[in-house]
Amino acid sequence: MRYPCRACDIDQGDIQVKRRYFGTDGIRGKVGEGLVTPDFVLKLGWAAGRVLGGHGSKVLIGKDTRISGYLFESALEAGLVAAGIDIRLLGPMPTPGIAYLTRTLHARAGIVISASHNPYYDNGIKFFSSDGDKLPDALEWEIEAEMDKPLSTVESADLGKAKRVEDATGRYIEFCKSTVPARLSLNGMKIVLDCAHGATYQVAPHVFDELGAEVTTIGTSPDGFNINAEVGSTHPEALRQAVLERGADLGIAFDGDGDRLMLVDRNGRLVDGDGILYIIARSRAVHGQLEGPVVGTVMTNLGLEDAFERAGIPFQRTQVGDRYILERLKETGGILGGEPSGHIICRDRTTTGDGIVSALQVLVEMQQQGRDLGQLLAGVETYPQVLINVRLPQRGEVLSHPEVTEALGEAEADLAGEGRVLLRPSGTEPLIRVMVEGRHAGRVEHWAKTLAEAVESAVGAVA
Repeated sequence: MRYPCRACDIDQGDIQVKRRYFGTDGIRGKVGEGLVTPDFVLKLGWAAGRVLGGHGSKVLIGKDTRISGYLFESALEAGLVAAGIDIRLLGPMPTPGIAYLTRTLHARAGIVISASHNPYYDNGIKFFSSDGDKLPDALEWEIEAEMDKPLSTVESADLGKAKRVEDATGRYIEFCKSTVPARLSLNGMKIVLDCAHGATYQVAPHVFDELGAEVTTIGTSPDGFNINAEVGSTHPEALRQAVLERGADLGIAFDGDGDRLMLVDRNGRLVDGDGILYIIARSRAVHGQLEGPVVGTVMTNLGLEDAFERAGIPFQRTQVGDRYILERLKETGGILGGEPSGHIICRDRTTTGDGIVSALQVLVEMQQQGRDLGQLLAGVETYPQVLINVRLPQRGEVLSHPEVTEALGEAEADLAGEGRVLLRPSGTEPLIRVMVEGRHAGRVEHWAKTLAEAVESAVGAVA
């Protein structure tokens, strides 16, 4: 099979051009800088309240475990209350749990305070609609327009009220367990959970313990500063070591807000989102439950695409970001999509990426087939892939710089039919991501390094 090289055309869509504040995944940055400040978040809460509903409307607020969550929770609460919105505070809660509770508690919206896999000194805000999906573009535009108006407070009689949802954790635990067959038992299975000192630390251990597994945990002692610090899905080394030391059957690592995961098999082999997506898709296909194409992104490994082709499973790619995966799934009637980073969307189970729910789908297949994780991946060959991040000191057009375009052309010509090249700006950080993938590791490494050096040179030239 021949593979065309793929280079990013840097098209993030018209939405990115029109938006001033919202990115592909809400608002994110370093605390105290840019948009991530108390005054901006207070105004954002007020503007969202004005757009999302009038007096008596209900909005949920949840957060991960980073120290600044207290600050932004209070700021959002003040802004929303000033707009006449009633608040339901969830406390530390995985992002997908907030989406679920927004839907089941019939709220007008859910707001997540989190910077996902980023360090503690970053934070962000993102919204869910009343049905647990990402907030529609039209509403984001309305909120941005409202931000230009002076903040005003409703009459005292119309001010919103705040109330804590005491059983939020228990509700979400029961939902997670409901996504697998009632007869499923994990008795006899040893599992290590790495909760990244993040939002899953209270929920995940209960879910897997109540299903019968023998659970060992790491990353379950958040202090506000250690979220994602050398643990979690972005640092799986600690999980791999724990799995091998304890002779566990499986290791599961979540990120800081719980919407993505990585797995480690009993031999310490890391399984990323591509492998997880393959296992779930094969399971759905075998049982006649797969609908529409499976959706990946331009970062999905060519080996997974090959494996799907051999299995007769239709596959499509979209640009990076769960927002775009979800859009394509809705367009095509699909139910499964995901990214190598471990963000897996099972639309037949929930409305957004959910690390716990995705892990449970893999465990169902392991139990039903009586096979371990490595055996379930026997049909997938992962091709060498190198990803290099080049940091941008300031915004500037670098991917159209002659030095970059020349190196890109040479890489595409050399890898034609046997690999792919992707250059793209990160949607959440000031980075250019350089990805090269192909059958031959040496050529992949050479072109990744060459292209990264070209981008770095162009950064210096436009600085």
